[in-house]
Parts: sequence; structure tokens; C-alpha cells
Amino acid sequence: MAKADRLERLDTRRIDMEADYRAALIEALKVTAAGKWGLFAHNGDRIAAKAVGPVIDHLAELGHAIDAARETLGMEPFALHHEFLAARGPVSPQAVGEPKQAQAWLARLAG
Repeated sequence: MAKADRLERLDTRRIDMEADYRAALIEALKVTAAGKWGLFAHNGDRIAAKAVGPVIDHLAELGHAIDAARETLGMEPFALHHEFLAARGPVSPQAVGEPKQAQAWLARLAG
């Protein structure tokens, strides 16, 4: 019974962490949609990367904790975190800018 209780508490904590992750990501996306570059690291700007670094670190920390909890619970990795990480990095010159990409993410998360 103790193991079932522990797993139930872990699942409740996982749900809370996922909500925190989603809220932090949405807040960062709103800032990016308003015109502040760096969240997606598309242009390699060191100043923008330094400015957004704490946000990225926070999201990564939460994402790793969520993945660890999901692994313990026998669940798939946290898809939102991995999709966000995959969206970061250099892109082709024809790709949309970070503000437009952030707006698309916000629309997707709102739906």
C-alpha cells in the first residue's frame, strides 16, 4: 500500500510540474511573440541567449524532473518539453522569425 501511495503522490506532483512547465513556457512565448528574440535560439545572438538563459534553464530543469517522474510511473517522456527542445536552434533563412513561431505555439497551446 505504501508504494501505491508514493506513486499516487508522484503522479500528483508530475501533474503539478507539467502545469508549471506549461505556464512558464506560455509566459516565455508571450514575451517572444511581443518581439524579444532568443527563446528559440534561431539567430545565435549571444546577448539574447544570455538574457533568455534563466528561462531555458528553468524549463530544462522542470522538463528533466517531469521526465524522471514519468519514467518512474512507466509513462512516455513529456512530449511538450521535447517538442520545444526540437524547435530550438538554427533554422534556414526562409524560416519564420521567433515572434511568429511563438505566436503559432501560443495558438497551438490555446487549442
